[in-house]
Amino acid sequence: MPSIRTFKIFLAVAKHGTFAAAGKEIGLTAAAVGLQIRALEEELNQVLFDRGPRSVVLNTAGRALIPQIEELVLRYEALAAGGDGDELSGTVVMGALVSALMGAFADALWTLKREHPRLRVRLFAGMSSDFAYKVEHGELDAAVVTQSPRPLPSSLLWTPLYTEPMVLIVPRHPHFTLPREPLEMLGKAPFIRFDRHTWTGHLVVDVLNRCQVTTQDELELNSVEAIIEIVRQGFGISIVPQLANVQWDRDRALRVIPLPGIDVQRRVGLIERTHHGRMRFTSAIKEYFEARGRKGPARA
Repeated sequence: MPSIRTFKIFLAVAKHGTFAAAGKEIGLTAAAVGLQIRALEEELNQVLFDRGPRSVVLNTAGRALIPQIEELVLRYEALAAGGDGDELSGTVVMGALVSALMGAFADALWTLKREHPRLRVRLFAGMSSDFAYKVEHGELDAAVVTQSPRPLPSSLLWTPLYTEPMVLIVPRHPHFTLPREPLEMLGKAPFIRFDRHTWTGHLVVDVLNRCQVTTQDELELNSVEAIIEIVRQGFGISIVPQLANVQWDRDRALRVIPLPGIDVQRRVGLIERTHHGRMRFTSAIKEYFEARGRKGPARA
């Protein structure tokens, strides 16, 4: 019968796509990993990977086994850790937008870790589009991302958690002449644009299209935090999601200005595979937001 170690090797190969990379993670040679995978296939009487000259790829049978093997490994780790059946434990590998950690997701994560001290969460920062690929290929258990402007693969599930209104921010002490009216600001002031190739960048384009203005783009960045700081320093204006846990009304360096008749929301949600071994954790995250009614606009 295959051991837990064999199952871990299987998951490592599925994640990395080569015996060598999986061996580096596990601490075995590529040849030893290959022997373990072959023994597993013989034990299960089915081929799990399609072999290529430089890589191995899960086939249909292998993909079908991923959730079951992940669950077996997680249950074993929970037993080894001595946790009870109702407690979340072990390590979850998640992706999260930095802006989400400044928002409502930070509250949810802190609450879960406080309630489940054996739970460990490894967080990786990045962009929504990158996270979707990594979740789909098993490199991440789940990720907190903005809603995709395009349909996701059928193997992925996206659950909305909360929304953030897209708002115009301007400096209180600009290094340029700032018009009085919001639409005139957008047309004449230096504009710090969120990377239009990102999912949040698509929302900025939507806002500008609805405003029917052409901006004077000064910079294009993929960081909400960097954009906010540049605006604070007086070098331009921008359209960004109004993050939770940021005291916008008390900020002495910038102002939030509503755009008349424009209501565009950034929807932040949890992306995961339709079947995976950390569904108890992702269910707890979703239940947190359902219990607190966070499906309306995030608080300012």
